[in-house]
Amino acid sequence: MNPISLLGELGRAILSMLAAFGRVALFALDAVSHIFRPPFYPREFGIALLNIGWLSLPVVGLTAIFTGGALALQIYAGGARFNAEAVVPQIVAIGMVRELGPVLVGLMIAARVTSSIAAEIATMKVTEQIDALVTLSTHPMKYLTAPRVLAALLTVPVLVAIGDIIGIAGGYTVATQNLGFNPAAYLKNTVDFLEVRDIVSSLVKGAAFGVIAAIMGCYYGMSSGRGAQGVGRATKGSVEAAAVLILAANFVLTGVFFSL
Repeated sequence: MNPISLLGELGRAILSMLAAFGRVALFALDAVSHIFRPPFYPREFGIALLNIGWLSLPVVGLTAIFTGGALALQIYAGGARFNAEAVVPQIVAIGMVRELGPVLVGLMIAARVTSSIAAEIATMKVTEQIDALVTLSTHPMKYLTAPRVLAALLTVPVLVAIGDIIGIAGGYTVATQNLGFNPAAYLKNTVDFLEVRDIVSSLVKGAAFGVIAAIMGCYYGMSSGRGAQGVGRATKGSVEAAAVLILAANFVLTGVFFSL
């Protein structure tokens, strides 16, 4: 392939990527705008709250407790090389609250919720249920997207807070039961080391990750192709896009909160 053709292919790829970003951005703005405009669908919102929040608790709790315990073991083993085993409570707390808690919860939501939303809406599109909504003068964005985005915005920060607490509890259990730490001293070091900024950043990340996960599921579901293959591609693409965007958003938000 000659250089001119190579540049042409590269240019087309970049333009295609920018067009995709533009479509997603416009879809996100449209979805958010529908949250604040009537009519509202409280039943759909309640179902979304249940599916995104309550039913995600088991996987979030299990992920967080094992991560916190493993983190305590790793920090202790690493600190032992420098006679710094005492930093386990502080590092577990800051690691869970600042990074691991929000990111792992966000990725679990992407795996569980984004895929579910995309598959559900894509199936509705394939079976022409979305066309039926339009026929009944019901806006699909308002009926399908807005309740899910709002539910994710409200529930994922709560899941992140719960995940942070459970993760710290997992580290506390391993440290006090297996590594010989004093329970009272461990808790005191944890509380003294955390700052308000750490907690706020964790909750803000949770809200951002929840919105990303819901919007990606709705976007890929709405734009899916026809047939079973279209549903499968939409589901796979939604999880991939949500995971990548969550990690990218985590980098940006970490820079915003902790670059100074």
